[in-house]
Amino acid sequence: MDEEELTLFRDMTRRALEQEVAPHFEQWEADHGVPRELWNTLGAAGLLCPDLPEEFGAAGTDPQVNFAILEEMSRMGFGGVATGYSIHSNIVAPYINHFGSDQQKETWLPKMVSGEVLGALAMSEPGAGSDVQGIRTNAVRDGDEWVLNGSKIFITNGMLADLVIVAAITDPGKGAKGTSLFLVDASLPGFERGKKIEKIGQHTSDTALLYFQDVRLPADALLGELNKGFIIMMQELPRERLGIAAQAVAAAEGALELTVNYVLERKAFGQTVASFQNTRFKLAEVKTEIAINRAFYEKCADQYTRGELTADDAAMLKYAATEMQCKTIDDCLQLFGGYGYTVEYPISRFYADARIQRIYGGTSEIMREVVARSMLGR
Repeated sequence: MDEEELTLFRDMTRRALEQEVAPHFEQWEADHGVPRELWNTLGAAGLLCPDLPEEFGAAGTDPQVNFAILEEMSRMGFGGVATGYSIHSNIVAPYINHFGSDQQKETWLPKMVSGEVLGALAMSEPGAGSDVQGIRTNAVRDGDEWVLNGSKIFITNGMLADLVIVAAITDPGKGAKGTSLFLVDASLPGFERGKKIEKIGQHTSDTALLYFQDVRLPADALLGELNKGFIIMMQELPRERLGIAAQAVAAAEGALELTVNYVLERKAFGQTVASFQNTRFKLAEVKTEIAINRAFYEKCADQYTRGELTADDAAMLKYAATEMQCKTIDDCLQLFGGYGYTVEYPISRFYADARIQRIYGGTSEIMREVVARSMLGR
């Protein structure tokens, strides 16, 4: 897709978000969640899973369109919606498209494109966050079925999801080499949702505890090969981290735009805040940091489209972009003074929504470790 086509798609996305999300967003923030119908609306607008093949009802674009939608959501300050979207369109759908059987694809992907089915990914557990090798949820074969038991925590879209990809141990004692992935229909008996987890930010992104008590799954619920779940997760992580970086860079750009507009209007000591050297220098620093990270992000996005993005480059990008996001938005909020700490001003939401970015998808500490291992071999 050339730049002109991508620009047209961005414009279409912004118009749709201004019409379908912006008028309701403040109320959704107050409600700490979005209505289930939002996903049907986004599907009808052609904004869900655009890079899936056309045979499933999608646009069949390259992945950069998916990242562009994420960017526009983030730039407009819809951080929680962006995260929910990313899980559905940028993670769950590609998992199924890349590793699912023909039957699994035909069953789930058209409904994910339309918004009839909302997806979630369940890896983290109370005792296994960034360390996916510490998973305890297990699935045991029983005739032609699997019996799933365990629990998952911090699951985005967990309260509304219709389909959940669940990582479970299928060969005890082998750790990561005994992990498999399952497509779990949320309507099955034994699937339970705990109380919604309240967070300091991204309130429009519902986050849940999930419980599996003797959930009986058909044999064809297995996604990919048996005991290859960890390998699949590692192969898909670069895309997940690229999506998080897209959110980080665009959110920082959105925060900077808000700040420039504010300091040009706000007066202190008889002049605009923009007149002070500290303001001008700080904004110059922020713009420079964003530009550097955008260049790296776009390079990695191009590499991903060509199938060349490495795990260590994705880790460097995720680490750099999310750290930049938190620092630059903090710098922007400072220029608002006391108003920046009030929910009345959107900069405060940019600030609160940013903090989780350094944690999910692999913490900054884990990203450093991944990069170090790529250099040192251990």
